Amino acid sequence: MEPASAPRIAALDLVRGVAVLGILAINIAGFAGPSAATDTPWLPHRPTPGDETEFAIVFLLFEGKMRAIFSMLFGASMLLFVEQAEATRRDGELLQLRRLFWLGIFGYLHYLLLWWGDILFVYAVAGALALPLRRLSDRSLVLLALAIFVLWHGWGMLDSLAPAAPPAQRLAAMLGRMHGEMAEARLGFRPMIAHKLASAPEWPMVMTAYTLGETLPLMLIGMVLLRSGFFSGRWPRRRLAAIAVAGFGLGGALNLAELDWAWRRHFPAATMPDLLAYWAAPAHLLIALAYASALMLGARRLLASGIGRRIEATGRVALSNYLGTSLVMCAIFYGWGLGLFDHVAPAHQPLFVLGAWIVMLGWSPAWLARFRQGPLEWLWRSLTELRPMPMRRRTPQ
Repeated sequence: MEPASAPRIAALDLVRGVAVLGILAINIAGFAGPSAATDTPWLPHRPTPGDETEFAIVFLLFEGKMRAIFSMLFGASMLLFVEQAEATRRDGELLQLRRLFWLGIFGYLHYLLLWWGDILFVYAVAGALALPLRRLSDRSLVLLALAIFVLWHGWGMLDSLAPAAPPAQRLAAMLGRMHGEMAEARLGFRPMIAHKLASAPEWPMVMTAYTLGETLPLMLIGMVLLRSGFFSGRWPRRRLAAIAVAGFGLGGALNLAELDWAWRRHFPAATMPDLLAYWAAPAHLLIALAYASALMLGARRLLASGIGRRIEATGRVALSNYLGTSLVMCAIFYGWGLGLFDHVAPAHQPLFVLGAWIVMLGWSPAWLARFRQGPLEWLWRSLTELRPMPMRRRTPQ
């Protein structure tokens, strides 16, 4: 999500493209069913073995990892934006704050008009907190990020061992929220908006409070990765390979142990939120770093291939793809659209993911062949600059 006029870092766009594609594999359960369906395949209905298997595959390959990569990339892109603005003697911090303000507006509208699972508002708040910390040394940023990450998730782990409410009470509260969400999802477009404003206008702030301790340290790590040359190819291949092997090995072992625990207990609804939010977080971070390192190892060859160039283009218009996916999926599943909410079992949801991947990989390079950036990227940039920015390419590519 860098400014359109800035030189692109192709490998960064490549990694971002993988992340925005992978995020849909996680979010699809929230589009097709209530939010509880993202925590366990046992809600809102008893699953088939195929449903549990699909949930397990998503848990291992995508859950938490794509979000972690996306958060690190946002921190890297935010720092890159500031540095490039300051290189032209502009106030990079002021421009970035304005950029984050508009991102927060996009995020709130995303929640209000479309979907409860927005992350843009969270990124706007976390980005504003991360921005002044960029002046710290790389060592200080890493130590601060790890301290926040460990303390936040460690506190959550301890709290989950002695929860304020017993499992039966927590499950009852979850079921109550689930039925409310299901009723809201069947409303028409305008009644849905009115219901959100009346019942939960503060939801993006609640999401921020629940996820800030994960998002902020990941953004700080992304800043360090950018400054150290991770995305520009300055890291030795041996170091990248070591991180990939260690991340997949240790993180994968932890994730498999967590999956074994959860699957044996049929993904208990009362405890899965804590497992996903806190206990699985170290594995998510390790595997996210492994994914990023593996992609950097193969970046040159990937970017020379047709599929790699399509993934890179998908990453260049990540904001348009992210919000466009919400629009399409809500139109498919919500009551103001086709009304398939709660009608598509988890085992069949990957078909919708695959269809959306094909669309994103198809339209993104076709659009960028004629335009400098995605439509929402252009709007975001124009609002940040307080003037319409050039959109069309002089000569189509």
